[in-house]
Amino acid sequence: MSHGTETPGNTAYGKKPFKRSKSHFADRITADGRDGWPVEAGRYRLVVSRACPWASRSLVSRRLLGLEDALSLAVTDPIQDDRSWRFTLDPDGRDPVLGIRYLSEAYDARESGYPGGVSVPAIVDVPSGELVTNDFQQITLDLATEWKALHRSGAPDLYPEPLREEIDDVAEGIYRDINNGVYRAGFATDQSEYDEAYRALFRRLDLVSERLADRRYLVGDTITEADIRLYTTLVRFDAVYHGHFKCNRSKLTEDPVLWAYARDLFQTPGFGDTTDFDHIKQHYYRVHTGVNPTGVVPLGPDLSGWLTPHHREELGGRPFGDGTPPDPVRRGEGISAAGRP
Repeated sequence: MSHGTETPGNTAYGKKPFKRSKSHFADRITADGRDGWPVEAGRYRLVVSRACPWASRSLVSRRLLGLEDALSLAVTDPIQDDRSWRFTLDPDGRDPVLGIRYLSEAYDARESGYPGGVSVPAIVDVPSGELVTNDFQQITLDLATEWKALHRSGAPDLYPEPLREEIDDVAEGIYRDINNGVYRAGFATDQSEYDEAYRALFRRLDLVSERLADRRYLVGDTITEADIRLYTTLVRFDAVYHGHFKCNRSKLTEDPVLWAYARDLFQTPGFGDTTDFDHIKQHYYRVHTGVNPTGVVPLGPDLSGWLTPHHREELGGRPFGDGTPPDPVRRGEGISAAGRP
């Protein structure tokens, strides 16, 4: 199992303490093409798993920025086999654009014999079939800044220059203690390792809850990269992290501020309409055999609460700033009924 850049051959099965490796393929797709990969409409394909929180960041960003025509989308099966992410949701088990059965084939095309894990999100160069980048931290920042010429009219500024230092600071704590913290707790191999991760996670969640008590969004009065990064963990919290990863001091629904904040984002176009609870649960409970050896997938929790009023608009704020909501989800990219509240 390899979300983002973890290599759970060494983690999910309890052999070593959990440590997330750096992205091996960190080339950037930029407006000036300085890494050899210029921004170009239709040239690249974004490969994601809807189960993966790191990949979900790029799904949200792509929707908000209106990059659907410029950057095509491939969605993998949430259940992996020994070759990792696979395209078994597509006819004949092949991605219709790349023509491959496994994402690892794009990795092999870029670097033969690459020894690391196969992770999502990944951006693949369609003409060559080569992986360009699996740097989940940088991909969304570049979509927001380097791809501006291809943004839709009315796209929000998800990484506004005057706020970047604050966004980076807030996002760093969220990444260390929350985004990655749930994994450190869930894949802990001894009690002290788990205790440390658990305490850091809930300490940071409490700080974030305090920050959001009187402000609608994390930084400024609009949705930014920081909100996207926090959302992808919060939306999975009660469904998988609370029980599966033993992050059980309290549920998301038991924190009035964070629960309202998460519902506010979920009900904002670009967030809930890219979230697939069925894929999330199928992946975590069936792939992490070291954590859940029976492979039994829980029927709960009840998802209907995600659609209830949140009243966060009373705090002000403008979700898209001077921009507008994205267009409706395009045909073929929607979430199945099993994955929605």
